[in-house]
Amino acid sequence: MTKRVAVAGFLHESNTFNPRRTTRRDFEQQTLVFGDGWLRTWRQAHHEVAGFFDVLDEEGLQGEPLLLGWATPGGPVDDAVFDEVADYLTTRLGRGTYDGLLLALHGALVTPRWPDADAELLRRIRRVVGAEFPLAVTFDLHGNLPATLADWCKLVVAYRTNPHVDQRRCGQRAARLLLQQLRGQVRPTLAVSKPPVIISLPCQDTSERPLRAFYEALVEYERQPSVLAVSFLLGFPYADVPDMGPTFVAVTDRDELLAEKIVAQLAERLWQERAAMHVELPLPAEAVHRALASEKTPVILVDFGDNVGGGSAADGTVLLAELLRQGASDSVVCLYDPEAVRACSEAGVGATITLAVGGKTDAWHGPPVEITGRVCLLHPGTYEEREPRHGGLRLHHMGLTALLELPQRNWLILTSLRHPPFSLGQLTCLGLEPQRLRIIVVKGAIAWKAAYLPIAGTVIGVDTPGLTPANVERLPYRRIRPMYPLTGD
Repeated sequence: MTKRVAVAGFLHESNTFNPRRTTRRDFEQQTLVFGDGWLRTWRQAHHEVAGFFDVLDEEGLQGEPLLLGWATPGGPVDDAVFDEVADYLTTRLGRGTYDGLLLALHGALVTPRWPDADAELLRRIRRVVGAEFPLAVTFDLHGNLPATLADWCKLVVAYRTNPHVDQRRCGQRAARLLLQQLRGQVRPTLAVSKPPVIISLPCQDTSERPLRAFYEALVEYERQPSVLAVSFLLGFPYADVPDMGPTFVAVTDRDELLAEKIVAQLAERLWQERAAMHVELPLPAEAVHRALASEKTPVILVDFGDNVGGGSAADGTVLLAELLRQGASDSVVCLYDPEAVRACSEAGVGATITLAVGGKTDAWHGPPVEITGRVCLLHPGTYEEREPRHGGLRLHHMGLTALLELPQRNWLILTSLRHPPFSLGQLTCLGLEPQRLRIIVVKGAIAWKAAYLPIAGTVIGVDTPGLTPANVERLPYRRIRPMYPLTGD
């Protein structure tokens, strides 16, 4: 009889310093589909849920899509949305006759009630399906996982790249392990370690030192016959929750002592190398000065403090103001400002308009900046990305978008939805040619690299203010445990 495997995903990276809740509407504006309707859009995406189906289809197993939800990183998710999703999944799993579950989670989902909402979802699922039900979970590399993870799940696989371009492969790995368990070939055991080290975002490129050697070590551990999977989650430092921070997870076949040994070794190694997990970046004035002096263009100015993919406001004005102050030309900045987009739409294409843009969400990211520019284009803000990019998305939605030309050939993109720089399509769908620009501001940390690095002449990370600072010592933590560098050595 053909095995039936349920497939679901509910992913959100929750920045607890962002006071604006992530609502049901925020999920609907991206993806929130109950049932199988999401498969048409996501089956060809570079995402773990597509990886699940790659393996199920290859093996002739019946995969049944239950639900998929994803929203742009932001503030904590409303409890009502979480409960709706959890109730739907547990009801479907309780009524169905499934042999296993493949579940895509983020690991940094927070609600006002649940600081460990991913773990709470697993707890509820376990109450319905039982302790022995085969369950494989994929996690984002930025998950904040609890040390008690083994109580609810024995099969865990996390991304290994930042930017996240291995998501589909991650889903494939998880599905193959689940099938081994379904066939009785393995009996997974799991161990977790959580070293008290905060890894700052500028150090989180997995292809560079200091992290590259850690991910190479994971592959070496997995060469051992009884080791099924070893994962290194870097943690999400913009969540003030007790489980915040990096996590090592080892999954072995019937060898819990080996799993514990592996994660202990990795945790000790990270502690010994903790000083390498932090760097200092130039402030905005210095960074823009360097950009204007650079002969290798385009210069990518990385706005760490307003990292949209980390849940920030997306309307930070500090670099826009500095570029204009220092007389930049041929630059582009993208801001979330639905109010300004409406004004551009009312004025119409070709109109010259004066606006106060950005800086409207909070006081963290700079005040509004007055600009005068010509409305060159109004665009619906939807575009397609076919290559593997951070986030694994194929269809992107910025909402109604306005492109303005400012003096000295500077460009300003205004969007109606917060939108991270995961794809060059953010620029090219508006007719901009990134290679011809002198300066491109990306509101991110590492995620932008998969798309932008191939065309970059110079990269300058900037220590900008905001909800996602490069220097975590600026954040008013209250709930985390003592961690380096906040507590010294």
